[in-house]
Amino acid sequence: MIRLGAVGDVVRTLPAVSALRAHYSDAHLTWMVERKAASVVETQPWVDEVMLFPREALSDLVRRGRWLAAAGEAGRWIAALRRGGFDLVLDFHGILKSGLLARLSGAPLRVGYAAPVAREGSWLFTNRRVRLGDTRLSRFERNEALVRFLAVTESAAQAPLCVPEAARERVRASLGAGPAPVVLHPGTSDSTPYKRWDPEQYGALAKVLAGADGVSCIVSFGPGERELARSVVDAADGAARLAPETPSLPDLAALFAWCRLFVGSDSGPLHVASLVGTPVVQILGPTDPVVNAPYPGTPSRAVRVPVPCSPCRRGCAEATCMRGVPTRDVVSAARELLVGGPVRSAGTAGTAAIAV
Repeated sequence: MIRLGAVGDVVRTLPAVSALRAHYSDAHLTWMVERKAASVVETQPWVDEVMLFPREALSDLVRRGRWLAAAGEAGRWIAALRRGGFDLVLDFHGILKSGLLARLSGAPLRVGYAAPVAREGSWLFTNRRVRLGDTRLSRFERNEALVRFLAVTESAAQAPLCVPEAARERVRASLGAGPAPVVLHPGTSDSTPYKRWDPEQYGALAKVLAGADGVSCIVSFGPGERELARSVVDAADGAARLAPETPSLPDLAALFAWCRLFVGSDSGPLHVASLVGTPVVQILGPTDPVVNAPYPGTPSRAVRVPVPCSPCRRGCAEATCMRGVPTRDVVSAARELLVGGPVRSAGTAGTAAIAV
């Protein structure tokens, strides 16, 4: 299986791989992935092997002009790939790089998407191509289509992202006893700041939930996002506190698994939360609400204000579509899920099942 990155796209491949494992119970499943998303794949018990694509090492050598060293590194890695003796490759990524890697694997059967879902000519390197009748599908539906092509009829696991017990224990110790909080996640990737809701609005949300509903909030953050999270805490005037640090993706998944609700923009962490079974409120601006819908097996609400230019793939500095999302609408969505969602505490957190 090839799905190299990013985190949100990698975790949204888990349900399809879960169904694949249920169908091919005796197969040896190898997942090719880049380092940034590898830790979440490595903790999934139904993946037999994780193969790291050395993107950073190769890029560093090329950047320093060490072309021969880069060629040697690539050659050694390709030789290791060929030694895998793969019978079948599924290209969930659908770009030129993943297509080339599928071909270099030497697998006689290479399944991927047809254009236009497959991009950059990646379909030229597969010999079985899945043509989707509707290209505007959620990532979950798109990934499912690839395994259904193989006559896989099994369903994905109920909560297809496994949270390691050790990570759950670390989070339990960090949060302490008491009712499970709501987690607010204001961050997005560095390349998509236009997807972020204003910290002041997150702060206002926390104050309403703490005051009228008696619900405590924590603010989670990824690498380089502590100050952004701190600005939400400051805006909340005591109604929210910083979440414990989560040094790895499994730790982040464990944190979300303890929480009763996740509120945030479209991001990898939001999809992690939905895949461990935590209800999510997704605040949308430029994001396509169909393509990037949360995991359908988990309760969710999407909050957006349609503007003529949304959805779009580029975003803009004005981010009118994000700034226009009213706090009251997010409060209403959160309350709907808090009433109907599971009640958890630091002693009764649910387990997340897995799939790959």
